[in-house]
Amino acid sequence: MAFGLPHGDNVNPFFSVVTDGNAWTARQRAVALTAQLSEWSAVGELTSKAAGRHFNNISATHGERLRGTFNALTGLVAEITKPKSSPFSLLGDARAYATDRAQRAILMADVLRERGDNFFAHEAAGCPPVLIYDYEVVVDGRKLERPCNYMLLKITPPEGVEVFAWKRPYVIIDPRAGHGAGIGGFKADSQVGVALKGGHPVYFTAFWREPEPGQTLADVARAEAVFVRHVQAEHPDAPKPVVIGNCQGGWATLVLGASHPDITGPLVLNGAPVETWSGDVGSNPMRYNAGLLGGQVQPMFWADYGDGVFDGAWLVLNFEMLNPGRTWFRKYYDVFERVDTERGRFLEFEKWWSGFFLLNEPEIVWIVRELFVGNKLARNEARLEHGRVLDIKQIRSPIIVFASHGDNITPVKQALNWIMDTYADETEIKIRGQRIVYMVHESIGHLGIFVSSSIAKREHQEVASTLKTIEALAPGLYEMVIEDVAGEGHSKHFTVSFAERRISDLPGYGDGRQDELPFGAVERSSELQGELYDIFVRPFVQASVTRASAELGRQFHPLRLQRALFSSRNPQCSVLPAAAEATARARAAVAEDNPFVLAEKLLADAFEQSFDIVRDLRDAWYEMTFYSIYATPQMRWFGRNFNFERTRKSKEELVALPEVQSALLHVASGGFVEAVIRMLILLAEARGTVRRDRLERSARVLTKDEPFRSLRTEQRAQIIHEQSLIVEYAGAAALETLPLLLRTPEERRRAAEVVQYVPGVLSDMEPRTLAMLQRFRQLLDLPPATMDVLDDPLSALTQAAQ
Repeated sequence: MAFGLPHGDNVNPFFSVVTDGNAWTARQRAVALTAQLSEWSAVGELTSKAAGRHFNNISATHGERLRGTFNALTGLVAEITKPKSSPFSLLGDARAYATDRAQRAILMADVLRERGDNFFAHEAAGCPPVLIYDYEVVVDGRKLERPCNYMLLKITPPEGVEVFAWKRPYVIIDPRAGHGAGIGGFKADSQVGVALKGGHPVYFTAFWREPEPGQTLADVARAEAVFVRHVQAEHPDAPKPVVIGNCQGGWATLVLGASHPDITGPLVLNGAPVETWSGDVGSNPMRYNAGLLGGQVQPMFWADYGDGVFDGAWLVLNFEMLNPGRTWFRKYYDVFERVDTERGRFLEFEKWWSGFFLLNEPEIVWIVRELFVGNKLARNEARLEHGRVLDIKQIRSPIIVFASHGDNITPVKQALNWIMDTYADETEIKIRGQRIVYMVHESIGHLGIFVSSSIAKREHQEVASTLKTIEALAPGLYEMVIEDVAGEGHSKHFTVSFAERRISDLPGYGDGRQDELPFGAVERSSELQGELYDIFVRPFVQASVTRASAELGRQFHPLRLQRALFSSRNPQCSVLPAAAEATARARAAVAEDNPFVLAEKLLADAFEQSFDIVRDLRDAWYEMTFYSIYATPQMRWFGRNFNFERTRKSKEELVALPEVQSALLHVASGGFVEAVIRMLILLAEARGTVRRDRLERSARVLTKDEPFRSLRTEQRAQIIHEQSLIVEYAGAAALETLPLLLRTPEERRRAAEVVQYVPGVLSDMEPRTLAMLQRFRQLLDLPPATMDVLDDPLSALTQAAQ
């Protein structure tokens, strides 16, 4: 009898060993052995690839830094050994250095004391948002039918800034990932400031520190839907609100759009970790946490330890451990170096960073199970609650995604790969009538995406000024490209274009996704561990915890204890305010070229680099250990039903979808509106890229001119969707039937002029665009275009109608 089975995804590799030589032929045994060796070689390939990239990075990065340190050390030695130097001058330098550093130490200690005092004052006040703008609470989530700790704030414009009720309102959703709300409006140049400067009303979703009893993510999603409906009611003459989600607020924005697709305008996702299994081999170690730290068992245990409440300080500690050299040393040394000028900036940021928020156990477990371990939102398998599956494909609003290669918390692939998992291909995006626009920056960091940064400011300004035109795009996948063209500083002007893309054009598509297969085993392991913990361990943990012990445990969390020890609650810190005041009066800063200052900076750089070397070696070990465990054939089999692969529809199956068949029935139906929209889509198909100036002219025609102006937004979107499907699946018929839609010579002439007005001057058009324009005119029995159409042909008719 043979226990061995033909090798494949449904065969347990533990038992794929033949015990009866007659069961398999030699050829079958050879094939099975080859498959086994191939899978094991894949393990070696992943681990060696990870090791190679890590150690190449360590060698290149730290080699360069060591060379810089050596050069600085050589310069220091040369400075000390100059002929003019003497023991007496060095003694004077030493005295000045010692005085300066003693003064800085007192001032720095007082800064840390004030941070600790601010921490306790902020918690006592309930950790309100750290917005720099005034605001009023317009909807309190605690008073809703299903209460939650969220609230909707209306931002009060600062003096000199005017907003208009008829302009599209902005609703900003900040992340609830351990910290409090307000980072999206933390600086004048952040999202709130950019929107206010454009005259848009701005609303902000914030939250109190403690969740409501029994609160779930479904309650939060319902509350956010109530907030958006409230904003719509407050601005009936404005387009639907644009909803901006920062970091984890990004996937919350997708949840809102998928569960309530009728209420939102464009959705903007900034550094949002949606496809959490994705990343680059050799970097992004955070994605391996679930496999090596226990998956959903961790939040289950810490929530039980907190009497049913999970402490967000653990999430903040995870963020700090990503770059300990920066968070545990360099940021403090930078303040120490510039203590005379950096006090305010440091305390301002730490007020937000030190605001530790709480989540109910069902909330944090849902986030870990459905997103960070299960990766289910991208696969359209996440359940917001029992019987309610979230399907991103139900979203009808444009989706704008902003990612950056400099973001070490949300890598580019985590921000974008959900597109290829959610949709079969770019054709399905068109069939669904969706517009997905993405931007990728080369260097901006995670917080810089939505805090204060000249780079982020540029992106936010362009998104803000372009949202009104994105809805005029035909359904599809686009990359938004921002180019610097003229001017400097605040006067710099940018050209924006929208390049139509395929899913295969997404960054990282060509890298393959074999590195994600092991996460299927992680998901299944997490679920099993969660079940075992729930049955055998949880009763004992819960029985040993009281509300008082949970609160005591939170107070002794390392991050809270650190702030408590350096606060006025510590009697030893009581002398610091007076000492700091006296020190500030007697302050005498040391010269920057003091050799002892230069030596200190060298030591600081070396100390930080030692942290970084340990971090990089830790990350290398972390990744290789992960793949050594979860990339094995046994674990691949264990998680075979939990991978990211999905059945792809063929083109024939897509054509058979009801949306396509309904559109094709109307290929010869319609009038002036349908004809012009169809022709504009055919033009866009011909050139492949849409510059913003052309898109703005298109948006003007479709939203400001009659007969388009009288259409409701939903009607216009439906016509664009239908005509896009006709162009996609019946391109020849879409052209040939144009004369049936434009019946009179006047309609044909006006339609041809409108379509020529959008791309602009004839001499600037690409050959394919010009050829398509001439083809339109030929079909409509019009002479070839020889004169430019520079003025909107419909503006006079629109003014006459008014």
